[in-house]
Order: sequence, then structure tokens, then C-alpha cells
Amino acid sequence: MVDPAPARPDDRWLAEVAAGASRDAGDVPVELLGDYLPLLADAAITGRRPKRAELDAVETLGRRAAEQGFSAGRVVQLYLSAARRLWQDLPTVVRSRDREAVRAAAAAVLSVIDDAVATLAEGYAVARRDLVRREETLRRELVDDLLRGDSDLGALVDRAEPFGLDLARAHQVALAAAGRRLPDTDAAISALETVIFDRLGDRDVLVATKDGLLVVLAPADAARAPHGRDATPELGRLMHDQLRRLPRGRPWRVAVGRPHPGLYGIARSYEEAREALTMATRLRLDTPVVTARELLIYRVLLRDQPAIVELVHAVLSPLGQARGGAEPLLATLQAYFDTGAVATETAKRIHVSVRAVTYRLQRIKALTGYDPADPAHRFTLQAAVLGARALDWPHKPLSGSA
Repeated sequence: MVDPAPARPDDRWLAEVAAGASRDAGDVPVELLGDYLPLLADAAITGRRPKRAELDAVETLGRRAAEQGFSAGRVVQLYLSAARRLWQDLPTVVRSRDREAVRAAAAAVLSVIDDAVATLAEGYAVARRDLVRREETLRRELVDDLLRGDSDLGALVDRAEPFGLDLARAHQVALAAAGRRLPDTDAAISALETVIFDRLGDRDVLVATKDGLLVVLAPADAARAPHGRDATPELGRLMHDQLRRLPRGRPWRVAVGRPHPGLYGIARSYEEAREALTMATRLRLDTPVVTARELLIYRVLLRDQPAIVELVHAVLSPLGQARGGAEPLLATLQAYFDTGAVATETAKRIHVSVRAVTYRLQRIKALTGYDPADPAHRFTLQAAVLGARALDWPHKPLSGSA
């Protein structure tokens, strides 16, 4: 132990050390040092180790630093810089010519630094975990209320502000559904936040989970498509490109609602995205990214569901009499319309011969009385096919969908 010095360093000198350390750490408040400098001075002069209560106070300071939003690196830098400055200017040690005394003082100071910084970091980490859990809860509750669209506007504006959301802007909602078990949600949210903030350059974005889906709420003007194209799919493609790199969850499907202004526009975009996800599954679309705009025709059809049920039943139900049921003929019709009524392209798409396509088209004409090659009949057949896919017929009975 170093022999006690006749006098302790005065408070003014320690205040100068603290001020210098604060500048070194980017103006982190000196208040976050607490009694750390006196602990170091006591260790250098008397060899005293800090008491448990004094280390508990340092842990509290670590928590306070996290709550005030300072980075862990800057807070640790404050403590290390304070120790360096104190050691360089410590009057007792500087005047001492006793090598053993200096060595003992250095060992005591290093021990205090080690204990204090470790305790500081522990307090900081605990506070950060608490803040993250609190933020996740607040974010999840905010997302639920925004997507429901029936909450108090004034209260939502206040709650959205800490997350950087400007509810006066037009927003759109995108949903991502995992093909298999949803992977670690924290990793998925972090991956989406990183790429969206980096690519879109807009902090007015919220990423969360709801009902087993990943939810992204973004400003409508954040995703900019080149050459004046519709920007809505850009957000979906950005999300899918990132999610498919995750180790679990593939295949992913992403649905993007149309942009709408105001608070209630968020709920509307969310409902459109949910409907698009459901419809893409019913239609067995092979595209991983779908938009509500692309599937708008199905929403129109289903607004008068009894009428579309009647249309499908009247036009397509005779296909059930065919060998193999209605599904092969329905798939042929859909491919035929999708390829612009070109039999050769239809054959390629459904992996049969052109002769088989021609036979099926003739069979459809014979069973239904509608000729797919006749422009006058084509519109009725195509509307019926769209309705059948929207109703998931023939996999589900029409009576159950009415």
C-alpha cells in the first residue's frame, strides 16, 4: 500500500480533470462520472478499493447514460479519459520518486478502473435491454392502434412522434408472410430496418410484427421507382430481397397495400395488403411480391359475392363433368387468357402439348356453351375464371362461399 499523503487532491483539480474527459468523449455530461474520480484518487493515494455501495452508484450512472441516449462507447471513453487525465496530473504520484509506490498506485488505479468500467457497462446493458423491451411493447401497441384505425388521432400523433412518424404524410403498409415457421423476429425486424433506412433514406418507417406477419409502415413517397413507374412494388421487392437471405422462413411472400393519406389511410392500406396476401394464396400466384393494385379486380368482383357465385356456377360448373374434374380445364383457361389467347404459349405455361390445349378448349366450349376463341364469349369466361380463383373454386364449394 502506498503511504498516505498528507493532503488529498482538491475538488477544483478533479473538476478540471472531469471537464477535460467530458470534452474527450464528445461532451458527455460530467455528472455521469459521479464519484468515480475521487475513487481513483483514493486508490492512487491510499490504495483503497471501492465499496459495494460505491460500485452500485456507478451501475446506476450506467443506467442513466443509456436512458439519456448516449452510446456505450462514448460513456466508456468518458471513464477511460478521466482515468488517463487523473493519472497524468495526479500530484502525489508525479512528485514521488519511489518506483514501488508508483507501481502500487498504478495497480490500485487499474483495479478501480476495471471494476468501475465493468459495473458501468453492466448497468448500461441492463438499461438498454429494459429500453428495448419497453420500446418493442410501445411499438407493437402503436402498430396495433394504427392498423386498427379507430384510435384517438391526437393521442396517436403524440405516441408516434418518438418513433419519427409523421402521420400527416401518406403511408402504405407492406406485409411479409413466412412460408415456414417465422424466424427470430428480432433478426428479421433488424434486417428490414437496416436495409429500408439505408435504401430509402427515410427514418419515417416503422417495422413490427402482427398476427405472425412482419409489418412495414412506410411513407408513400419513400420508395421511388425509376422512369416514373409505380413506386408501390419497390418497397415489396426491397423487403423480399432482404428476407430471402435469412436462414429461416423461406419462401417469403410480400404484399403491399396502396398508399393513402392520413391516419385512416394506414388502416386502409393494411387491409388491402392483408386481402392481397389472402388472394395471392387462393390464386396460387408464383410471384413472391404482390400489390393490392394488381389484385384490385378481385376486390371489385367480390364486392357483390352472390353475383359472382352465380356467374361462376352458371358458366363454369359444367366443367365438373369433365374427366379429371374442372381444375385442369380451369387452369387451361387461365393460362390461355394470361398469354393473350395464344395456344402455343398456353401449352408452354401449363406443360402440355398444343394439341392438348386445343382439345381442352374444344371441351370447354362443348360443356359450357362458351367459346374461348370467340371475343364475344371471352369476357364472360374470363370474368368467371377470375371469380372462380377469388372464391377458390373448385377446391371450395360455391355454396360455402356465398
